[in-house]
Amino acid sequence: MAVTIADIKKLRAMTGAGLADVKKALTQADGDFTKAQELLRERGLAIAAKRSDRETSNGCVLVKKTPGFSAMVAVKCETDFVSAGKDFIALVQQILDAAIAAKSQSLDEVKALKLENGDDVETAVKRYSGITGEKMEVDGYNFIEGDNVSIYDHMGKHTLATMVQLNADNEDAAHKIAMQVAAMKPVALDEASVPQSVKDEELKVAVEKTKEEQVQRQVNGALKKAGINPNLVDSPEHIESNVAKNWLTQEQADKAKEIIDTVSKQAAGNLNENMIKNIANGRMKKFYKDNCLVDQEFQFADEADGKITVNDWLHKQDKNLAIVAYKRFSLSAD
Repeated sequence: MAVTIADIKKLRAMTGAGLADVKKALTQADGDFTKAQELLRERGLAIAAKRSDRETSNGCVLVKKTPGFSAMVAVKCETDFVSAGKDFIALVQQILDAAIAAKSQSLDEVKALKLENGDDVETAVKRYSGITGEKMEVDGYNFIEGDNVSIYDHMGKHTLATMVQLNADNEDAAHKIAMQVAAMKPVALDEASVPQSVKDEELKVAVEKTKEEQVQRQVNGALKKAGINPNLVDSPEHIESNVAKNWLTQEQADKAKEIIDTVSKQAAGNLNENMIKNIANGRMKKFYKDNCLVDQEFQFADEADGKITVNDWLHKQDKNLAIVAYKRFSLSAD
């Protein structure tokens, strides 16, 4: 059976596949549209499998709220050219609508949802990969149940989205907090919400950094006492470079190495543990202030408010106003 231009255009409109692929599928199917569609789907799955090891650094994040349930979903791809395509964005929107309709509770649930064409989400994305020739994957899903939610798509670019839920209806306040979440990427709502594993790791880093600083302070003091500028001997490579430039004599270089080795060992063995603990705890307080949403400096306050925390700003709007939950997803590794 001869394949007509009208048939090719019709199947292309139905599938979104390229002209050459559509013509080839119709020819192989002897004009049978159902069979040709299946051939195109199979080709899409095969292409997706071949590209499974590629990196997906672009994509689309969409967010939507409905009464009682709000959600965001992210689908990644390889290039910004594909991510900006209206068909790709329409596919992500279809996935998000299905997730909200089903009130999905996890990414796995979203991947298993059936779309209008009968495919589950994961299969639909793989088949669309065959059309674009790029690897694609459903990479993120977040939801908030309940009302008083504000959503935010940063600059309308579909690359960073947030949701914020308050304990009362105040869209203006919730929207500004949603922008705060986008800009300042908090790790938790408050100190109590920070995962213990994160607290443990941050404290470990704070202790080690404090010990290194205390040891270095003693080393620098010994170097200065010996008439050597600590900035010229802060690494073996720097020492050799400065000797070559005649900024250090070889004698000074050797003396500096001896001081660094000896004083470092002595200082490390005689650190004041209480002082280390106090300094590390101070660092942890700063970590909470910088990374817990309610304690962060609010970035969208009026000039008259001056520097003010998110929590204090909320209480200026309404003394009982509080954040219940927030979600954030970004395609960039920020």
